[in-house]
Amino acid sequence: MIEFDRRLREIRGTAAEAGADLRERALAVDADPHSMEQHFDSPGFHLIRTITTPVEHRPSADRGTAGFTPGRKSLETAVSVVELARGDAAMLLACPGPGLAGVIVDLLGDDAQRERFYGRLADGRTWSFFAMTEAERGNDATAMETRVDSRDDGFLLTGRKRYIGNAARGGIGVVFARTGRSPMSIRALLVEPEAGTGAAGGTGTGAGTGTGTGAGTGAGAAGWHRTPLEMVGLRGAYLSEIAMENVPVAEDAFLGNHLPVTRRGIWGAVKTFNEMRVQIAALAVGTSLAMAEYVRDHSAGTSQPAGLDLVLARAEAARHLVYDAAACVDRDPERSYPSSVAKLAANQLAMDTARWSARALGPAGHLTHPLLEKWARDVCGFEFMEGTANIQRLHVEKGYRTGDADA
Repeated sequence: MIEFDRRLREIRGTAAEAGADLRERALAVDADPHSMEQHFDSPGFHLIRTITTPVEHRPSADRGTAGFTPGRKSLETAVSVVELARGDAAMLLACPGPGLAGVIVDLLGDDAQRERFYGRLADGRTWSFFAMTEAERGNDATAMETRVDSRDDGFLLTGRKRYIGNAARGGIGVVFARTGRSPMSIRALLVEPEAGTGAAGGTGTGAGTGTGTGAGTGAGAAGWHRTPLEMVGLRGAYLSEIAMENVPVAEDAFLGNHLPVTRRGIWGAVKTFNEMRVQIAALAVGTSLAMAEYVRDHSAGTSQPAGLDLVLARAEAARHLVYDAAACVDRDPERSYPSSVAKLAANQLAMDTARWSARALGPAGHLTHPLLEKWARDVCGFEFMEGTANIQRLHVEKGYRTGDADA
């Protein structure tokens, strides 16, 4: 079990304060995820942007705010995500900032690419996106069909990605594509849909800098088509489909050119997914705690709802499982077993807690408590983020078979 020192306690307390702000805004964004202008400068969004941006790339006024410690980044992030998700997970995903793309840019990008990426996000009104999943390929990233073809004056990017958070309104993002047929040919490219090329420069308008209205209707540079998907839960995440048809990209769009071939695209994706699975598990645990505590605080009468103690005990156990998995990722980012165990357990907990909450407040509980009803919709989305339960079971089985579970 992870022992909380002073720093972890401070991170938890600061994130809890920001989570309260996210909760106050959650229903408004769920009702209209296109209208975000009134939330950009909120305390919750400001904290998320600050702590997820490296100190050297922050506005000067925010450089005194502590960032995550490199040796404990995953653990400290997990501690903050649990508390932010107790406020509202969808609001965390709706925040303009580095997000998942920032993880891969930090891992594979050179100094100029990181400067470009974080400079594009500095206005606090620009979303990033991470585009790997394809509708016909699901979890099998090595079978992706999106490709980048070489030509005399550069490269052309062609393909289609689906279920990509904030892609229809994103100003800059990472797209995975292949230059050949082997897994080693899969590369990550830093792109700006509004600029239309992978070259440095291009400020962009519309989708990346405004409220998001009309962002996904095909607006942007030639060859880009971006469409927001209809969402039942996690509506703030603004899941989207993007299609690219002969989009020009320059040499400096490729992340990892300065790294060995084996440390470029797919290697970076594996390390990123191992870290992000822990954070999805933290989202699920935080939402589970929020639902259980909401039921406790809004139950009629003097007696507590049946099963509350068990639900809270399971959530606390899952919280510590997530913290332990995050610490494992910090020690060895290439191990998939700990993060898969955490995500598998946390997702099941969130679904079970949502069903319990519906029963605990009576037949009309979700009708009379819209925030609780929203969370019950939101938790269904965690299953499909960074690998479904069956994919995690395969990782867990492999861990047992290879001895990783014992380690």
